[in-house]
Parts: sequence; structure tokens; C-alpha cells
Amino acid sequence: MTRQMQGCSVTGAGRVFTAQHPKDERRGRPWLSLAGSLLLGVAGMAGPVGAQELRGTPGSPTALEFPNSRILPQPPAPFAGSIQPAARDSIPAWPPTLAAPEGAPNILLIITDDVAFGAPSTFGGVIPTPALEEVAQAGLRYTQFHTTALCSPTRASLLTGRNPHSVGFGAVAELSTGFPGYNAIIGADTATIAETLRQNGYATAWFGKNHNTPPWETSPAGPFARWPTGLGFDFFYGFMGGETSQWEPGNLYRNTTRILPFEGQPGWNLTTAMAEEAIAHIRLLTEVTPNRPWFIHYAPGGAHAPHHPTPEWIARFRGQFDEGWEVLRERIFANQQRLGVLPPNAALPPWPETLPRWASLSADERRLFARQAEVFAAYLAYTDHEIGRVIQAVRDAGQSDNTLIIYISGDNGGSAEGQLRGTPNEFAFFNGVEIPVERQLPFLEAWGDETTYPNLAVGWSWAFSTPYRWTKQVASHFGGTRNGMAISWPARITDRGGIRHQFHHVSDIAPTLLEATRIPEPRAINGVAQRPMEGVGMAYSFDAANARAPSRRRTAHFEMLAHRGIYHEGWYANTTPPTLPWESGGTAPEDVLNGYSWELYNLDEDPTQARDLAAQFPERLRDMQQRFLVEAARHQVLPLDNTSLPRLIAPRPGPAAGRREFVYRGPGGGLPANAAPSLLNRAYRLVAEVEVPAGGAQGVIATHGGRFAGWGFYLLEGRPVFTWNLLDLERIRWEAPEALPPGRHSIAFAFEPEAAGPPVGRGGTGTLSVNGRVVARQAMARSIPFALQGDESFDIGHDTGSSVELRDYRPPFAFTGRIERFVVTLGESTLPGAAARH
Repeated sequence: MTRQMQGCSVTGAGRVFTAQHPKDERRGRPWLSLAGSLLLGVAGMAGPVGAQELRGTPGSPTALEFPNSRILPQPPAPFAGSIQPAARDSIPAWPPTLAAPEGAPNILLIITDDVAFGAPSTFGGVIPTPALEEVAQAGLRYTQFHTTALCSPTRASLLTGRNPHSVGFGAVAELSTGFPGYNAIIGADTATIAETLRQNGYATAWFGKNHNTPPWETSPAGPFARWPTGLGFDFFYGFMGGETSQWEPGNLYRNTTRILPFEGQPGWNLTTAMAEEAIAHIRLLTEVTPNRPWFIHYAPGGAHAPHHPTPEWIARFRGQFDEGWEVLRERIFANQQRLGVLPPNAALPPWPETLPRWASLSADERRLFARQAEVFAAYLAYTDHEIGRVIQAVRDAGQSDNTLIIYISGDNGGSAEGQLRGTPNEFAFFNGVEIPVERQLPFLEAWGDETTYPNLAVGWSWAFSTPYRWTKQVASHFGGTRNGMAISWPARITDRGGIRHQFHHVSDIAPTLLEATRIPEPRAINGVAQRPMEGVGMAYSFDAANARAPSRRRTAHFEMLAHRGIYHEGWYANTTPPTLPWESGGTAPEDVLNGYSWELYNLDEDPTQARDLAAQFPERLRDMQQRFLVEAARHQVLPLDNTSLPRLIAPRPGPAAGRREFVYRGPGGGLPANAAPSLLNRAYRLVAEVEVPAGGAQGVIATHGGRFAGWGFYLLEGRPVFTWNLLDLERIRWEAPEALPPGRHSIAFAFEPEAAGPPVGRGGTGTLSVNGRVVARQAMARSIPFALQGDESFDIGHDTGSSVELRDYRPPFAFTGRIERFVVTLGESTLPGAAARH
């Protein structure tokens, strides 16, 4: 021991500083400083790429530390003061506050939904997107940026810096299967960019769509490890799943708490509300912690169905699409040539024979389809306007100069889910139903309000994909994967308004953020070794000197539902789509590996995939096919699977897996489909034990779904009613003739499928009973085959979403008696084999 601890030098895990301690002579007692001993066990830990960056006076309340380490988190800093028996003789020393590198930028990462390359005006479209234009004019416009052809995979790749299959998202979460590349699980070994930034001193927040939590983990009961707040985000305000109503979002959460802010608020719209939340959050961060950089992921629902702009925005586009989709396509192509977002040698491929010509349509079809485009355009413009308000909030905070804004226009190509004629109810597509024009016309003026869940005819989506072919879902062609992107960062990017044509992929964004922030890529996070990021940083392209530099990405592979593509050094090979993405019942080749035709393109000479060279260069095509298989094996793409609807109903883990009986006691709910009993494609029996007070009772006993698909079990003026809402096209109703008198009652509804028939959507007979006595029985010719309304929940004792039958009640229609017990018993399934298991 020694009495004097002057000049005690402390080292450990790459951290270096010196604390000067005075002699301890006031009490004449020698005490060792603890500073040098606490890190003996970790002094040799590997990790830092250099010494930690310390700013301020060590031990002071204002000391900051950037870890500068590949191991996150770093061990606690050693105590730098000295401890004596009495506080007055001791020297306090605060541990340094975690901080980002000095001068690190704020990051605003924006991604819109289902926006084709040629839709926004910034890339030649006719829909004004001034916010996207502002970012492009202040920075750079990227014309060869690629996504993955579907929502979840693009977003998983964006947030992790890895290929989608490498992080379990080879398809959307709802089509997940039990293979590593498709299980919808972002593992602890592939942490998000948010987690890395957060552990390097950033404030992190996510606003909008989260389509990257396993569906069976999205209930209010958790687990929450793979919700945004478990994936590195300090704060989350948004919706869980692929889509939601902007008027009445039933899957909206603040952090992990479900919220229903639209109740009692006529005219409330999530697009605006989300912008308000983000603006308030930016103001909070900049006012309370002005020197702490932030990372905000902003992911609005627009322009994914349902298209829900406000009436004022719809009015702006009336009459603008009356000339039809072919004229629109020619106009967009001319704009793109004028803007320079296409190479001079780009050709516009011919209109496909599989889609109708505008001139061939009836007057009613033209009127309907033009209205669909007006509402879509309004929704995209409205979304961009609200994004502009968020960007303005950054400017108002005085932080625009050192804020890196990345605005990705769409997570895939334009949607094909509207089918040939569009739809007022997108859930019809997910159940293999196409709604005829005459059934859609009554919704013409209401198109876009809360009584519709609309999507537009695929002819428009094809036109908005100009100059490329195909749409969302189709990963083989750029109509499904090429999206416009703009990046600005005034403090760093000086080539204002520049255009970049380098080939890049959504997985390149996270590595670019590490380059911009000067944060090393972690090798371990929270004790788990990390798989390396697979993206290629794009920061080299920020410099004007590199405007025409070759892309640093040499190879990229694409796969979705067995549609395949492979890029390598300017060449591109891809499969030919054997089915049409707007036909949900198409038959794909049985031989998923060898049953597809392939195409080959030289992108330098043919940037729009217009001239197939496969017959001319068979050896090169074979080489590209082999490259794809190598990439597929390396990145968990195998096994290939070209099915979609069967995967939608495949068994998955979760609270409902393996259960035949579900018991609920009293009001509750808010449960998504994967945490609730599914009544589809099987026999079932529902029994409610209720007590009716003096004067009678009414209200919801249980419900699942809502206005666009679902079922409801309720008392209406005291009479038991069970209603099936079949896609808002038909309602089958069982109703008791008399109201229940006061007292205890047992109300049951049972359904028995027909003995023979299709495995999905089979009809059967439903029976409503009260106290063991049948009060209503009737046959139902068909049932819903695949999915209820996805943004609505399973509720007990009230309805937290929309009504399955608005003529009977308006939510919440809470039950005015007492539910002692509600039991769902599932019987035999009509599905064959493994798909029938729970």
C-alpha cells in the first residue's frame, strides 16, 4: 500500500486517461484508489479499433466518451477518483456519459411504401413530391437503387445491412416458414443499425410501419424483444404489421402499448398524426439534449393500401388521370429523359399483352379506374407533404446542416394486389376474390374514406413503374425492385442536385450510416458475436469527383417467391415470371429450381431490360445462374418456395399454436390473429356464459376482424346474434327470436363444415343455441379461406375496431351484462396434413 496516489494512470479496454489525486494526509490513513484494479479482468479484451475518444475533464459531470469499439457495450469505465472512509476526504468522479463521435450527424431515414420508380415527380412522375425533390436538390438523386420486391424483406435489409434472407426475411412476415432464411426472426447475431447507434451515444426512434416482428409475437402480451424497442430503438410510435387503416388503425402502438387515438376524433388521420408525433419528438430531443445526435426511422403507411388521403388532397387530383395509363406511361418516360434519371440509351418496353388497353375499357371501367388513380396520387402527395413537415421541423431546430437525410421512395415496386380492376377491399385479394366493377361503382365517391380499404388497378401500377416492367412481388425485374432515392447532408455533400447512377442495394444503407458517423462495425453486441454486414458503403458516391465512378457493389442477388435475379458487373440474369402477381390463384412450376425460363441483359447497353440476350450468350447465362446459386447458398435463400397462399395459412409458433381450447374470463382483447383462435377452415364451437342484469343487456361478447372481413358474437336489443362478414360482399347472420331475460345464460354458436369440398373456404352449417336450445340454424355456402382483416383484433366484451355489421352497432358497443366465461373450442380442420396442425 501507499499513502500517495498521485498521477494514477488507468488503462483498460482501450480507455486511456490520467487522474491526478492529491496526497491523502488529512486523516493520516492510507487508502488505495480503486481506479486501477476494477478492469484487471477485462484489460486484455479485444475490441477497440483505437483508443476511446474522451471529451471534457475526466470524472466531471460533463465528461463524454465515444467507445470506438467493435465490442458493444464496453465494460463500465473504472472509477477515476479516490475513496476514503469519509466523503470529505474522498474525490468523486463521474463515469463519462456515452457519446457519439464528435460532429456525428443526425440521421433521418425515410422510407415510403409501395411507391413505384416512376410515381414521384422527383423521378419523372406526375405526382408532386416536393419533400423528396427538396432532398434531391439539396443533395443527390440515386437512379439505380434497389429494394427486394416486398415490404418486410426490404425493411429487414435496410435496418440490418444484410441481405433479407440472411436475417430471416426472405418473404413478408405473414408468409414465414420454418427455414432460417424465411422464419421472420432477426437474430441477436444480426443486430440492427439502431442498436449499434444507440450503444454509441445516439438517441433512436421509429415512427410508422413495423413489418419485422414475427407475427406471433405482436400481441400485447409480448414477448417484446423483437419489437422496435427491443431492436435498438428508444421510442416507437407506429403500427405492427404490413398495413393499417389511416382512419381507424387497430394495430397502432406507442412503444408496446396499444392506443386508439382516433376514438371520438372525426377526421383524424394517421398520416398527419404520425408526423405530429415525429415533430414533437424532434423538438423534445433538440431542446433537452441539443448536443446528442439522433437517428429517426420514419416509415409512413403511404402509399400502401388502403389509400386513405384526406378529401382535400383527393380534390386536387380530380380529372388528372382520365387519359389512361398508356398516356401516363409515355408522359413519365419523357419526363425521365428530360430530368436525366435515365441513361440516353434507355428504351421503353412495349405495353404487356396481359394488361388491357385503356381504349378497350368500358365507360364505367374508365370512370372507376381514373378515380382509383386520383386517390392513389392524393395519398402519395399527402404522405410526401407530411414528410416535408418533419423535414421542416429539423430545419426549425437549426439542425439541418448536420442532418443526413435519406429518403427512399418505396420499399418495392407498385402494388399488384389491386388486381385488374382495383378493389375497395384489399382483403378480397388476400382471399383470392376479385370484385367486379359493378360491385365497386357504389364506392366511387367514397373511395378513400373509412368505408373503403382500397387499392388501384394494376394497369396504373405498371405505368407508375415506368420505364421498367412488372411490379411488387416480382424480384426478377426492376419494376419490382428499383426505387428512387435521394440523400442530402449539407455539411458533407456539396454536389447539390447531382445524379448518381451507381448500382446499389437497400442493404448498403446501414454500412453507409457507419461510414457517415465514423462508428466501427461491431463484432459483438450484448455478448453475441455478429455476422458481418453484407452491404457496401455508399459514402464514396457523395463526392462530386466520384459522380461517374464505377459502383463499388459488384454483385447483388434477388429472390422473392422464387422469382430470381442476379447482378454482376453490369450484367443481369433473371427468371421470367411464370404467373401474374395480380392473380392470387396462379399455378407456378412444380420444379422450382429448373422449371423457370431465364433472361439475360447487358445493363450498360440495355438499362430497362428490354432486349433479352439469353439465346445469344448461353455461356454467360449459365455462369450467372451458377453465381445465383452460390449467393443463394451463402445467404440462406434455399430452399426456394414459389407458393404464397398456402404459406399464408401454414402453422407457426406462438400463443395459439397447438391449442384447441381458449378460455377468457371477462373483457379484454386487442389480440392479433396469430395470438387468437382462428375459425377459418375448420369446425368450431363458441360458448359464452353470461349474466344479464335487470332491464336486459346488449353489446359485443366477442369479435374478430371488422368492416372488411370478420365475425361478431353479440346481443342486439337483448337477442343473441352471430354474424359472419364475408369480405364486405355478403353477411350471414344467425339471430335468436327473443331477448334474453335477466339471469345467467349459456349462449353457443357452432359451425360444422360440409363433409366434402375444397380444403379452404368450405361451406357448412352454423347453429346458434341458448341454454342448450337451438334458436337459429342455417347453411353457409362458403367461408373466408385465408385471412380476416389484418389490422383489426380479437376482442372480448367490446369492439376496439370497426363493426362487422354497422347496421347493428357502432363500436365499442361494450357488453352491458357480465361475461363470466367465454370458451372457443376448435374442431377438425379441412386442411390437409401439416397445414391443419396448430
